[in-house]
Amino acid sequence: AWFMLRHYGASQVAILDGGLQRWLAEGLPVTAEPPPERRARFVATPRPQEVVGKAELLRGHSALVVDARSAARFAGTEPEPRPGLEAGHMPGSRNLPFAALYQEDGRFKPPHELRAAFEAAGVDPSRPFVATCGSGVTANSLIFAARLLGNRDTRLYDGSWTEWGADPLTPKEKG
Repeated sequence: AWFMLRHYGASQVAILDGGLQRWLAEGLPVTAEPPPERRARFVATPRPQEVVGKAELLRGHSALVVDARSAARFAGTEPEPRPGLEAGHMPGSRNLPFAALYQEDGRFKPPHELRAAFEAAGVDPSRPFVATCGSGVTANSLIFAARLLGNRDTRLYDGSWTEWGADPLTPKEKG
């Protein structure tokens, strides 16, 4: 939701680090009452520079592609959960499973640990990259973590492996 809201022009979007579970654990207030009604108008203004498509990647997009799927799915040793998708990953991409960015309580790891996770995956978190995953959702964890480290030059391949792995003409690697 954070990426989509920003992509369509919302400028003040935040993430509740640790989610509602942490909010409740800290004893912060909640209510079942609906918020007061107020008039508002939102005009969607897409930011196409934040996404990249399959055609652009096939032409040889210059930024590194970073895949947020599990190591086994990336390597092609675990079957894809969606029927009809080949196993593996995009040639030249790196793997940084999104779960490696979070602490056990659901919060993002501190900056030095985020940076170490990126670097262990062979990714410089300060450089531009394209994030991908299975369906274009968990890749946003990579984008947000990079933003926490100051990188504002990331893009999303929202077709992700669902699009790439279903196309028999796209190149794929295993291992």
